Amino acid sequence: MLAIITTHPIQYQVPLWQALAKDGRVPFEVWYLTFHGVATSPDQEFSKSFAWDLDMLAGYPHRLLNLADHPSPAYFWRCRLRERLRNRLGETGARALWIQGWQVAAYWQAVWEAKAAGIEVWLRGESNDLAPIPYWKVPIKGLVLTQLFKRVDRFLYIGSANRRLYEKFGTSPKQLYPAPYAVDNKRFARQAEAIRGQRSEIRSQWRISEDAFVVLFCGKFIPKKRPLDLIKAAQILRKEHPQLNMHLLFVGSGKLGAEMRGACSVVFDAEDTNSGASSVSSGKPRASFAGFLNQTQISKAYITADVLVLPSDHGETWGLVVNEAMASGLSCIVSDQCGCAEDLVSNESGRCFPCGDITSLAKALQTFHGLRPTAGSARAAVERFSIAATVETIASLSQLIQL
Repeated sequence: MLAIITTHPIQYQVPLWQALAKDGRVPFEVWYLTFHGVATSPDQEFSKSFAWDLDMLAGYPHRLLNLADHPSPAYFWRCRLRERLRNRLGETGARALWIQGWQVAAYWQAVWEAKAAGIEVWLRGESNDLAPIPYWKVPIKGLVLTQLFKRVDRFLYIGSANRRLYEKFGTSPKQLYPAPYAVDNKRFARQAEAIRGQRSEIRSQWRISEDAFVVLFCGKFIPKKRPLDLIKAAQILRKEHPQLNMHLLFVGSGKLGAEMRGACSVVFDAEDTNSGASSVSSGKPRASFAGFLNQTQISKAYITADVLVLPSDHGETWGLVVNEAMASGLSCIVSDQCGCAEDLVSNESGRCFPCGDITSLAKALQTFHGLRPTAGSARAAVERFSIAATVETIASLSQLIQL
């Protein structure tokens, strides 16, 4: 049996657990540290409380582990085990333990407990080699991660930059197995096609003109995602190429929201019931703020837009919003510091630009105006990053060690 430990039910992990269960070749259980996100709960970066609108616990075996009081997946020490995990591993007959990174204390505890119980450890983390490390942190990080990695038997890498990180710490190629980062591509494609005929109606609801070139930013309004870079690039284009008729569409929320609204001519704001069309004579780019859209509603944004922009810095270890957009048929412009950039973005599916280079971002947007790539090119780029690919890897490993 394979025991999978993860912090909480996550909207892009649950489809993988459901696919493994449906496939049936791998006996497994998901062991949750918390049920954060199942019921309505606060998210500091979104600056609001919410719950996912999908059934996050259906279709696969799972249980909740015993944690210290007031657990939270957002804090390292507030997500730690209170039970002796080796006992549970022995009782369930687990032959391997799969952890999702090293960002909470419970993952570290679980690795040590697994090795004490004599079972394999698998790791599928998000970190990559793109983030610069201050010189004084290099030996510390090297020492700490070396202690963890030497206790890991198999590394499930999500993409190229993630694999390079493991290789830089001396991981053997024989320990590396592809487990590409993915969303439920079929669901997003199906949702998009079901409402594609409503594009004009949705644009009208958000006060976007039918002939506008719509640029989408989707995510938390926080510094690492750099949404203000998009606004600055739009300001450049509005000044130099006013004929482009660009319209920014922001989906999400967060602490930068007020500053973003102040830099735009906001014509629609879902969080302000009194919002109305404002003057655009100031030179600010037109923008609509659609608010937080849950998993079954987010496709409205993907079919409304002409391109998605993810300007994030190296804190964006992957950027699954790009997977979602491409699966929905939307091409993407992505910063070179996003973990997904080198794997998903090509001239057929989008553009990549140097993080923080506003001029390059503006040029990429100008290139896309009027280009309007087909939905097929975006979907083709994300096709090999599928849940099915990871299921095949896990099924092969389960046969190898006779789970």
